[in-house]
Amino acid sequence: MRFDVLTLFPELFGAFLESGVTRRAYESKQVDVRLWNPRDQAEGNYRRVDDRPFGGGPGMVMLAEPLARTVAAVKADRGGSAPVVLFSPTGRRLDHAEVESWSAGEGAILLCGRYEGIDQRFIDSHVDVQLSLGDFVLSGGEIAAMALLDAVARLQPGVLNEAGSHEADSFNPAIDGLLDCPHYTRPEEWQGRQVPAELLSGHHANIEKWRRERRLEATAKLRPDLIEAARKAGRLTREDERFLAGL
Repeated sequence: MRFDVLTLFPELFGAFLESGVTRRAYESKQVDVRLWNPRDQAEGNYRRVDDRPFGGGPGMVMLAEPLARTVAAVKADRGGSAPVVLFSPTGRRLDHAEVESWSAGEGAILLCGRYEGIDQRFIDSHVDVQLSLGDFVLSGGEIAAMALLDAVARLQPGVLNEAGSHEADSFNPAIDGLLDCPHYTRPEEWQGRQVPAELLSGHHANIEKWRRERRLEATAKLRPDLIEAARKAGRLTREDERFLAGL
């Protein structure tokens, strides 16, 4: 799959693409990331990409024309079309289901906005999808683009050290969309705190029971909406319901 990122600050992606376990996906081109600077498509000596907003007000607005030219250049380089994704507070919330959908696709053109925003005429004519990380505002879309790329990359075969390890992550359907359980490593005692005995027992059934109960407990406390979603989907067993009733 290929993701073309439109950003005024391509240098922000340098360390991101070269660090951590997900770099395997970028180096192997399983997730082919290409960076495009709209300033390269701007006119004039200053390569201007923004201007003051009509009607007044604070901040600057990104110009439509450099962005349109950049999108056209990307599509020509790709040899075909691709969905244009804008990271915006007005977009739908990025979640695990959304990430899984992108991870199984052919990629997209990711637009990282800056300043006060982007000329609405460009959004109306070129943007196919708007995504948001949550109810807050960032200085630009680069961090959101990295979040999507990282989440997609770690789902690709061979990227993580253990195949299928992502299936035990929070929100994954493999654990019924619940939050993940706590994790422990050596030493067995640290500052007077012990590793739960179940994890040291070597009894796999007891270990899995402990993990299931901790997932249910954490999810019921922190994200009861996920418990309701799992219940409506028929993912909770009678044993799960008995445990939840006793909390």
